[in-house]
Amino acid sequence: MTTVTVNLGAASYEIFIGEGILNGVGEFIAGKFTPKALLVTQKNIFDAHGRALTDGLAAQGIAYEVTFIPDGETAKNLREAEKLYTRAIEFGLDRKSVVIALGGGVVGDLGGFVAATYLRGVPLIQIPTTLLAQVDSSVGGKTAVNHALGKNLIGAFHQPRAVFIDLQCLATLPEREIKSGLGEVVKYGVISDEKFFTYLEDNADKILNRDLQALAHVVRRSCEIKAQVVAADERESGLRRILNFGHTLAHAVEEETHYEKYRHGEAVAIGMVGAAAVSLELGKTSAKNVARLENLLKRFKMVTGCAGLDADKLYRVTFRDKKTVGGKVNWVLMKNFGTVEICGDVPEAVVRKIFGGLCNGNQNQR
Repeated sequence: MTTVTVNLGAASYEIFIGEGILNGVGEFIAGKFTPKALLVTQKNIFDAHGRALTDGLAAQGIAYEVTFIPDGETAKNLREAEKLYTRAIEFGLDRKSVVIALGGGVVGDLGGFVAATYLRGVPLIQIPTTLLAQVDSSVGGKTAVNHALGKNLIGAFHQPRAVFIDLQCLATLPEREIKSGLGEVVKYGVISDEKFFTYLEDNADKILNRDLQALAHVVRRSCEIKAQVVAADERESGLRRILNFGHTLAHAVEEETHYEKYRHGEAVAIGMVGAAAVSLELGKTSAKNVARLENLLKRFKMVTGCAGLDADKLYRVTFRDKKTVGGKVNWVLMKNFGTVEICGDVPEAVVRKIFGGLCNGNQNQR
């Protein structure tokens, strides 16, 4: 097992990465918190991975309540949060009890939001079971639910006390979930580390074939990059905004397709192509860089356009993005691999041109 530390002073915590480590969660909880845990998960995830976790809890004398939430992004809402509050109250969860989020990004976001707001905040342990959640959403303390008018608009920062990443969980994932997670993985290479981007290029086949050594490096390096960014800017007041590369368009694509057509990482891939194209149009990056990014996404068999969507609607939806301030969308734009910048004055004509190309299926036309 390896560890990555998220350095946040008194709120620092460890990301534990290994194989078959879920049984050790109970030992981590014992003696630190009230021996009582609300386990938020989904039935199929619990059936695949829950027994190792709960056996470890029981062995340490920790009482637990298993609560299932529906599948899909639409489960991230205040109605489902209220159901979890009710279960927590009925179970007698106190301020030193633990909420455990076992699952993908939806489980982590919703479970984390409940932990952040129940009794004004209780301890949270994240156990991400998808590649996307392991490399991104479980780390950094962002929790949220969706509103009918936009994704993740209701939320709070609430750092976990620990993150347990069991690489064995990746063996049971559908191929589409692996590819979705790779959307966020590629992002880290663009925003922070060209060496890592090159590693992805050199090992794309191994990664797609779930070579455990390659996946371990991908997860560890992604967590290291995110931990560094979060440690420097916990509340997204500056540097942390670079983690949103590709997300402005991605969230609009997800909303316009009612969170049904694209996985989050797939939408991020489309969003990165769009952001790179905007960057090229403004002269901030080279055509070679854009082509290199698109080629890697295609090697990972990811969608790089959103043909059939309405470009005008996508443009309007971007203004509901959380990064919009004073009516200006703060775009994260690509310069070189490892270097991006925040730009709040991207001309409307440029954005509409790029969106039009993506929606018409000719994203490679500049």
